[in-house]
Amino acid sequence: MQRAAAIIGSAIFLVIALGTLAMYFPWILTHWHFAPSLFPTARVLGAALIVAELPILLDSFARFALEGLGTPAPVMPPKRRVVTGFYRFVRNPIYVAVTALIAGQGLLFGSVTVLEYGAIVWAGFVLFVVAYEEPALGEQFDDEYQRYRANVRRWLPRITPWRG
Repeated sequence: MQRAAAIIGSAIFLVIALGTLAMYFPWILTHWHFAPSLFPTARVLGAALIVAELPILLDSFARFALEGLGTPAPVMPPKRRVVTGFYRFVRNPIYVAVTALIAGQGLLFGSVTVLEYGAIVWAGFVLFVVAYEEPALGEQFDDEYQRYRANVRRWLPRITPWRG
């Protein structure tokens, strides 16, 4: 039952919260119409970011439900620490993926406004992680989390996976 609730909760959070941040607001800003390209390879880079980050986002959400027995939402946090998959490379793959999806849309559609929106979202993620999430995880998982934190960076992925 706990796993089923975690899967349903994660799916709802994915659709509502991240669907709003990463899909709805960029659509409001661009209506997904192509403006002139920002630079010669911008559209290719934007499409590549979208294609590369979407599976990372979905995999990371699934791990919260299946391994962590919770959701990425603070109202139903994971019971177990998740340090597999993309979490072996970077501590916050969901935030990185969402920001990259927004940036990818800005580049694909030639929208500086979407890129600016992405920077605002990123700043919000940074504040949330530093002010709330890391202290809460430190309390919940204590020494385990401190060791993980010392070996896996917050935003920039490691080249090799952490095998802690």
